[in-house]
Amino acid sequence: MQTLEPILAAHPFFQNLDPRHLHLIVSCASNVRFEAGQFIFREGEAANHFYLLRHGTVQLEIFVPERGPLVIQTLGEGDVLGWSWLFPPYRWHFDARAATLVRAIALDGQCLRTKCEEDHDLGYQLVKRFAHVIMQRLQATRLQLLDVYGVHS
Repeated sequence: MQTLEPILAAHPFFQNLDPRHLHLIVSCASNVRFEAGQFIFREGEAANHFYLLRHGTVQLEIFVPERGPLVIQTLGEGDVLGWSWLFPPYRWHFDARAATLVRAIALDGQCLRTKCEEDHDLGYQLVKRFAHVIMQRLQATRLQLLDVYGVHS
C-alpha cells in the first residue's frame, strides 16, 4: 500500500520540511473529495482538520447581513485550507465551499496537536507555516472589506 508521504512532501506547504516531521504527519493524513457546492466547513463549527488542495477550487466566505455570502478568497491547487484547528477554541472563522469538484488531503487536527505536543520542533514548524497562511487570509479579508464598505466614487 502506497502512503501519502510523497504527496505531502511535494505540496508547497510542506516544502523543505524535515523528513522526520513529514513521517510523523503522514499518519494524520487521508484523501478526501468534495462535490461542487458542498460546504467543507461552516463558521463556528468545530475545526478538526486542515486541507492540502490537490485539485479544484474552494471559496472562503463570510456572511454579510442583508448582502448574503461574500467571497473573501478563492483557493486552488497547491493551497492550504484551514488554520483554526491549531488555535483554541478550535472553531472555524469562515465558511469554505467547494466551487468545483475538490480533491484534497485532510490532516486530522487532534492527531497533529498531539504530535506537536510530543515534538515541539514540529509544532514550531507548523506554526511558522500557518502564520504565513493567516497573514494572507487577513490581507484578503481586509481588501474585500475595503471593496465592500469603502468609499466608491
